[in-house]
Amino acid sequence: MVRRLLFLGTPEFAVPSLEALVASSEFQVEAVITQPDRPAGRGQRLTPPPVKAFAQAHDIPVLQTERLRRDTRAYELLQSAQPELIVVVAFGQILPRDFFGYPECGTINVHASLLPRYRGAAPIVHAILNGDRETGTTIMLIDEGMDTGGMLSSRAVQIGEDMTAGEVEAILAKDGASLLLQTLPSYLEGRIAPQPQDHSMATYAPRLEKQAGRLDWTRPCNCLHNQIRAFNPWPVAFTTFRGETVKIWRSLVRELNPTLGPVAVAVPGAILEITAEGFWVQCGDSAPLLVTELQMPGRNRVNGRDFANGLKIQVGEQFK
Repeated sequence: MVRRLLFLGTPEFAVPSLEALVASSEFQVEAVITQPDRPAGRGQRLTPPPVKAFAQAHDIPVLQTERLRRDTRAYELLQSAQPELIVVVAFGQILPRDFFGYPECGTINVHASLLPRYRGAAPIVHAILNGDRETGTTIMLIDEGMDTGGMLSSRAVQIGEDMTAGEVEAILAKDGASLLLQTLPSYLEGRIAPQPQDHSMATYAPRLEKQAGRLDWTRPCNCLHNQIRAFNPWPVAFTTFRGETVKIWRSLVRELNPTLGPVAVAVPGAILEITAEGFWVQCGDSAPLLVTELQMPGRNRVNGRDFANGLKIQVGEQFK
């Protein structure tokens, strides 16, 4: 039996799930609903969301909407497609009850955390900010709350100590698609039932503003490292050097280089030593951070050693 469905999603994270559904003989993707094209890149050229690009390449009808709940076209599509199921993956908008309550088999969401931990728009970022070593994906039913619906399945993955948000997202996108395809048949055949979340254990992960990426060098080394990882690839952690804003793309937490000697009295943000990997920067807990990839305004990303050589940086200079 082939099930008719609508797919709602926008970014690259949603593409593996859509691809898996399209490839499956058990489902027919009637249409895709996604967000409008947005300016992107240095030239701010209008760019379609990844889900739209994939759908068009596979001749799937696409509806783009800024506000689903106010768009009569979306409701007309819902009536004409008559989906038995709606699948939502990182759509970026809250679904109205008239929409998620329509399909007879419900509306399924692929969420990038182990619910009830990290409900909200930025679960991966918050997991890394908090130094978590584990995250995962949850397949759940959508209800009126924010990621509060019953859970159908979940699967954990490990977060490496140097993994960025972008790297974790790529893993979860594929793992979530795999879990979705494993879960849907059992759910649709009545072999698994939604399990309620323990709302007392819920934590929230709201979207962060760009300014939250500013590095405060008086904070502990591990906290700064997690901040750099969490904000890669967006909005990218940053600091100030010689009066200019510098993006910090990557760093490493390593045991203290014995050649550095005592550094407890160094000023936070001070450059302690330049090495082949990058350079050591003093943090607030007397432990230095090894900064390995940076970017000056209007320039390309470079490794720490090339950055130091290009600007003729001296030991003792300071990030602020």
